[in-house]
Amino acid sequence: MSKITDKKEIVLGGGCFWCIEAVYNRIDGVEVTSGYAGGSTKNPSYDEVVSGRTGHAEVVKVIYNPEIITLKTILDVFFQMHDPTTRNRQGNDIGTQYRSIILYTTPKDEKIIQARVIIAPKIAKLMKTVLPKLEYSK
Repeated sequence: MSKITDKKEIVLGGGCFWCIEAVYNRIDGVEVTSGYAGGSTKNPSYDEVVSGRTGHAEVVKVIYNPEIITLKTILDVFFQMHDPTTRNRQGNDIGTQYRSIILYTTPKDEKIIQARVIIAPKIAKLMKTVLPKLEYSK
């Protein structure tokens, strides 16, 4: 993929970050980095996060070129690849670090996210973690 110059970003969590990263790595116009967000420990290690004591979720930072892919499409992929109605788990991965979480960077992005979440009432009820982007650690 060519270097993204007019980039935007969103942070998504929905289970194991390696699984999410693998899906987005196949999409043109996207760069992905796995990390952690939403917790209280600065720069936590993998072992600290999986202990469940830091409050972090496993996430991916998605940097995208809006001329190639829209935020709506990125969110559609996100909701197709994981089930946000299974609280704190995805498949065999169980724990708060596997919760569904979306961290946005602009008020415009928040509106797009809220509109996508509202589309599915079951998701809207459970997907309560839609926040401005907090600290992200790799």
